[in-house]
Amino acid sequence: MLRTGLLYDPISSSKLIYALALPPVSSIEYARKVFDEIPQPNLFTWNALIRAYSSSVQPVQSLLLFVQLLYKCDEMPNKFTFPFVIKGAAEVSDYEMGRVVHGMAVKTALNEDMFVVNSLIYFYARCGHLDLAYRVFVRSFKRDVVSWNSMISGFSKGNCPDEALELFNVMQVEGVAPDAVTMVGVFSACVKKLDLELGRWLHSFVERNGIRKDLSLCNAILDMYTKCGSIEDAKIFFDKMPEKDIISWTTMLGGYAKQEDFDSAKRVLSAMPCQDIAAWNALISSYEQSGNPKEALAVFRELQLRKNLNPDEVTLVSSLAACSQLGALDLGQWIHMYIKKEGIRLSCHITTSLIDMYSKCGDLEKALEVFESVSWRDVFVWSAMIAGFAMHGRGKDAISLFMKMQESKVKPNSVTFTNVLIACSHTGLVDQGRELFYQMERVYGVAPGVKHYACMIDILGRAGKLEEATELINKMPIVPGASVWGALLGACRLHGNVDLAERACKLLLELEPRNHGAYVLLSNVYAKLGEWDKVASLRKLMRDADLKKEPGCSSIEVEGTVHEFLVGDNSHRSSKEIYAKLDEISSKLQAVGYVPNKTHLLQLIEEEESQDHALYLHSEKLAIAFGLIRASPSHPIRIVKNLRVCGDCHSVAKHISKLYDRQIILRDRYRFHHFRNGHCSCMDYW
Repeated sequence: MLRTGLLYDPISSSKLIYALALPPVSSIEYARKVFDEIPQPNLFTWNALIRAYSSSVQPVQSLLLFVQLLYKCDEMPNKFTFPFVIKGAAEVSDYEMGRVVHGMAVKTALNEDMFVVNSLIYFYARCGHLDLAYRVFVRSFKRDVVSWNSMISGFSKGNCPDEALELFNVMQVEGVAPDAVTMVGVFSACVKKLDLELGRWLHSFVERNGIRKDLSLCNAILDMYTKCGSIEDAKIFFDKMPEKDIISWTTMLGGYAKQEDFDSAKRVLSAMPCQDIAAWNALISSYEQSGNPKEALAVFRELQLRKNLNPDEVTLVSSLAACSQLGALDLGQWIHMYIKKEGIRLSCHITTSLIDMYSKCGDLEKALEVFESVSWRDVFVWSAMIAGFAMHGRGKDAISLFMKMQESKVKPNSVTFTNVLIACSHTGLVDQGRELFYQMERVYGVAPGVKHYACMIDILGRAGKLEEATELINKMPIVPGASVWGALLGACRLHGNVDLAERACKLLLELEPRNHGAYVLLSNVYAKLGEWDKVASLRKLMRDADLKKEPGCSSIEVEGTVHEFLVGDNSHRSSKEIYAKLDEISSKLQAVGYVPNKTHLLQLIEEEESQDHALYLHSEKLAIAFGLIRASPSHPIRIVKNLRVCGDCHSVAKHISKLYDRQIILRDRYRFHHFRNGHCSCMDYW
């Protein structure tokens, strides 16, 4: 065409561009180079390239081309131009550009064209404006199955499953036959409702009406069964699928993992003909989210051996979350170094995860370093750093950062306020906490939820303002949840208010009858006052209800390996050394006049020696002893406990830090305790 001059003929060149830009060739870069050589491309040529870009990895180019078309082309955009420009605007969520194009379509009387209508429905739904999408839908004179599908899909993806299902019913009443795309949207709505019976009915609807089950529809049905909780139905359907892709296998793996049937999930992973990173991510994240962080990290380490697969952002975020749960600082630092080495961009998700990991592993300064290293921070990055200050007892720093967040024009959300209120609670900042709580809705437009009320009750309760806390509960505009009564019960334990504790416990158990923590907290109140008959009575109630107190478990990471200890544990291979070290610690404590604090025992133990022994066996003491034996003297002893650290263990840790000249960082369920030279930086609320 170059040799004969046909390249400069508008009709011939337009056919070439069309052939190059669209399937089966789809060489958009080459098509663009040819396009740029044509002196006067016709509208057909512009449309072909705009269409190709709207479905490419660079949809924004379709918008830029459209702007050029308006200035350079002698012809006006037509019904073949607008649908793909609108699609491009939808792909980049450019609401303003889409609105402008919609206005141009109206002015050129093309807004009633069915292809334009369908693209507008898709655009508004994609941009989150379901009301406008529905307005376009109901006002259009002509609707085909694509119109209905676009609207149903929009409702499903926009978390409006009831509206999607209602539209599905109306569609049938109006005599429009659903197709496979319709059913994909309807199954998606069913998943949002987690309605297994509806899902089974929809599956039978597909069979009865002879709707062709392409791979997308089969995957949607499979996804419905796994997410609605019927792994048996999912397995039967999966085995019958004539064709499976990576999505099918990953969905099945995720279904088993959600049911915590990890053996079956791993078998699916092994059987996959072509593993991708999404399948590994499904297993890692499921382990992490179900409270099995050690297993999550074991799968992550196995992934490192796969030379053809590289961790992506989801892998890294899930693995960092597992490190956070375990307090596995060494592995968390290795992941951070991997991110740097591979040149992975610090997205807000990864930044938030790194800050959370360093904060929960006890290295707050490193968390702050990550926070300050990024220039763009969303609300979750700010909230994570505020949470880091909160759990380390640095309430004033948390509030200061909250103020800097306002200066940066980042609007706080409900999570931000939960974190800053926790910071006030852990550091006794009653006035500041009260002020922030009452400013939430009035100043920031965030309505306080149950969590925020629970935080405020905790702030007041810790400060001994039980009357004000009770009054706040009585004035709550929402029903007090279990967390609210739990916070009040915890305050009663702290201040020994039996009557209020009994009332709070009763109301808490009405909401959560099997909440063993309520019994334990009330038992603590009775034990603190020496009312052992009531402690025994509570214990009997727990036994009769087959309720067991969650066992204390403490973990410590030494040279990249996490070691776990239960109360009274003797299963560790170094148990003899650990108990010998505990004997040594006990002797040194006695020499400095330390007396065990027996008010922290949760049951009546009459013999003096047995009482001492019960405190002696707490899991955090075993972990500290192991740390003294194995951890390098130049490194802090970092311990994570699943429950609240008792007052006796807190006191013992302070003494050990001085006797052995070691820094001890102990994280319990609520906050950090930093021990150095016989002092603790946290507020001693016992």
